[in-house]
Amino acid sequence: MKTAHYRWIIVAAGGLLGCVAMGCMFSLPVLLLPISRSTGWSMTGVSSAMTVGFLAMAFGSVAWGSLSDRIGPRAVVLIGTAVLVASLLLASRATSLVVFGLVFGLGVGGSSAAIFAPMMACVTGWFDTHRSLAVSLVSAGMGMAPMTMSPLAAWLITTHDWRTTLTILAALAAGLMLPVALLVRRPPVLAEAAAGIEPAGEPAMSMAQALRSPQFIILLATNFFCCATHSGPIIHTVSYAVTCGIPMIAAVSIYSVEGVAGMFGRIGFGVLGDRFGAKRVLVTGLLVQAIAALGYVWAGNLGGFYAAAGLFGFIYAGVMPLYAVLARENFPLRMMGTVIGGTAMAGSLGMAIGPLAGGLIYDATGSYRWLYFGACAMGLLAFLIAMTFKPVAGEPLARTSAAAA
Repeated sequence: MKTAHYRWIIVAAGGLLGCVAMGCMFSLPVLLLPISRSTGWSMTGVSSAMTVGFLAMAFGSVAWGSLSDRIGPRAVVLIGTAVLVASLLLASRATSLVVFGLVFGLGVGGSSAAIFAPMMACVTGWFDTHRSLAVSLVSAGMGMAPMTMSPLAAWLITTHDWRTTLTILAALAAGLMLPVALLVRRPPVLAEAAAGIEPAGEPAMSMAQALRSPQFIILLATNFFCCATHSGPIIHTVSYAVTCGIPMIAAVSIYSVEGVAGMFGRIGFGVLGDRFGAKRVLVTGLLVQAIAALGYVWAGNLGGFYAAAGLFGFIYAGVMPLYAVLARENFPLRMMGTVIGGTAMAGSLGMAIGPLAGGLIYDATGSYRWLYFGACAMGLLAFLIAMTFKPVAGEPLARTSAAAA
């Protein structure tokens, strides 16, 4: 099959792999209350498994990304899928909170990182034009998890216990992800880079220089505070809605609305990034995200939650793929797995704040409102840091534009 055509298969594969992997990890917000009520474990304790997961995803992103630079994305994705399936099965059999937190957090979180960073790096190598759109479509596939995996988990938990639910999710992950992972290929230009042939137009930069550069550090800091902004609202909104008197199935539909809006946000921001530049669109999105987080404070009924989730989901999901685009525009392709893995590490560390903070706030006050004020403050920090970003070579490298189509 021609390269021009096969690159879209890579996009589809990345989207599906990300959807299932992230959906399995983000099944925990749906299962928080059932697990807590069934076991007697505290909400803070159960939600801390997500914190551990994000920490594992953080440090795993660098490791998996660097490994994909060496052995290629297909092998990494296959290994990650096997670890994900095994971790879900082991978590379903955990008999203590500590074991559950470590198995779910380290296993599911760490294996999810084997999908995100390698696939994002892979896709950026397959595209010279429409790069923002392609990366955004992969991210949109990952964003399908709230519309597919979360409702599935919610439906399963109404007819099964949480242990059976995790077992079914493990079987689904194995059946879908293993065959699709075989479709993943190293992009031709990345294969040349691995052989020591530097693509034209790439900056003469060593790995050490890249990791010490102001651009890389700014990307790390921005992604950290950006993800700290939306992690709490993502993880705790379903539980927040339930405490407001909204039934579980309806509360999960809020998550789905956020996911639908996020899908359109990813595609919309991808088109805008190709047209106006990734940095400009990212900075604008970060400011709006900070303000939109406050929408949940006044959402007391289902309609209010839908409105807040629609706006917030559109914005936070839209900005996320642009970090990979900025990385590709400013750093050599041969180290893209490591660079994107590094930014993903920072984002995952930011995501680790929300689950624990939300649980502590709720356990201490009986309310989630202060979580959203804190999210707004984090969002404003992300916006201010992103404003300082300047391209490595003065102009972005191989930036996709509408004229290049």
